[in-house]
Amino acid sequence: MTRVSVIVHGRVQGVAFRHYTSRRALELKVTGWVRNLPDGAVEGLFEGDGRAVATLVEWCRSGPAAARVDRLDIRDGVYRGEFESFAITF
Repeated sequence: MTRVSVIVHGRVQGVAFRHYTSRRALELKVTGWVRNLPDGAVEGLFEGDGRAVATLVEWCRSGPAAARVDRLDIRDGVYRGEFESFAITF
């Protein structure tokens, strides 16, 4: 089990990035959250099976069709198991 936080930079707000991230996380059974940041980036915190989390992080490198990801900042964390589901937060 693993925990990863990401910050996605580029054209990632106004393109349903959070919605599609949530949808993909639910498909992969990854828990955590995703939210918009004031600077135009999107931040996510993902927990779950290592392969599933890695798949979600890889998906974030491109995002949905309308997105343009310029940079993905990734930080590994210590798995805590604190989430029961995946949420879009504000």
